[in-house]
Amino acid sequence: MSGARGAWWARIPEPVLDAVVVVVAVVDVLINLDDTSGPAWAMATLACAALIVRRRFPLPVFLLTLPASLMLDIVFAPFAALFTLSERSRDRRLLVTCALLFAVASATPWPLDDLSSHERAWTLVYFFYTLATAAAPVLLGQLVQARRDLARRLVEIEEAREHERLLHSQAVLARERAQLAREMHDVVSHQVSLIAVQAGALQVAAKDPDFREGARTIRSLSVDTLDELRHMVTLLRASGGRSTELTPQPTLADLHKLVTTSGIDAELTGELPPDVSSTAQRTIYRTVQEALTNVRKHAPGATATAHLWHDGDAFGVTVTNTPPARPSLPLPGSRQGLIGLKERAELLDGTFASGPTGDGGYEVRLRIPNRAG
Repeated sequence: MSGARGAWWARIPEPVLDAVVVVVAVVDVLINLDDTSGPAWAMATLACAALIVRRRFPLPVFLLTLPASLMLDIVFAPFAALFTLSERSRDRRLLVTCALLFAVASATPWPLDDLSSHERAWTLVYFFYTLATAAAPVLLGQLVQARRDLARRLVEIEEAREHERLLHSQAVLARERAQLAREMHDVVSHQVSLIAVQAGALQVAAKDPDFREGARTIRSLSVDTLDELRHMVTLLRASGGRSTELTPQPTLADLHKLVTTSGIDAELTGELPPDVSSTAQRTIYRTVQEALTNVRKHAPGATATAHLWHDGDAFGVTVTNTPPARPSLPLPGSRQGLIGLKERAELLDGTFASGPTGDGGYEVRLRIPNRAG
């Protein structure tokens, strides 16, 4: 994307570029104006003026250039309109139709009259020549559109990689904290406990008051140190346990923050009963988290809805996303995330299903029976 922004033409203000396009179109019209009738003048003026709003209304502006193409031998105004339409439209059939319309308008003689067989043959030849020429703005517009989509997708991929690197560093830090907590609990705490026990025994057995006071001080300091160690171990485990590497014991209360910070246009609807078990809450949280991650990776520009539901027999969540708003790159995926969600659901005697929807989107559905909640 940096390359697209760094191109010199991308730094030209749009009003200046529009003015240049209109001026060139006017010059093209003036060059091809001889003894032209009033309607031809009017159509040429309308075609040149319409180019000012070609970015907002590309298809109507292109259609407005066709009468001028029929009456005059001009190419720049319809080409500029056709390029803008090709840059913004993803409908290939529409672009082919517009190219055919331009070729027909340019090849048809004006004023319309009876043609000899020789002139009809040359008209047909000119039609195919013009049609081949019209392919240039169409292909160039599609190339610019694909380049813009690719640049945007590369930025999204880089953001996703940065997010993954952050999560990986957090996971590594969490494992180190968990290992440190185990070492402190198994080794250091054990040794300090032995010191406290031995100091207590010396305090009881000592005859000398000074010696007894020294043993009491050692025992007191050892007990205080044990309390500090236990507090530190608790803190390390809270931030480094396996179940809390990314989000410490996520619950339904954390779903709203997960949805709003997912990086996509998503919303959370519905609610669940208040007596859902903590295990089921974590499973629902991980399901929504994995589904939103997949939307971000594989459906750029799509919107998503996470709907919490419950009935008499079961409860769960359904995450649905719309079709992608722009093409996505074919990224490799192991589908281990969906397999893990299915295994989580089976541990609760539930079911997990995922698949495409009828409108081109995707749906993930988790169902957990009430007896497991």
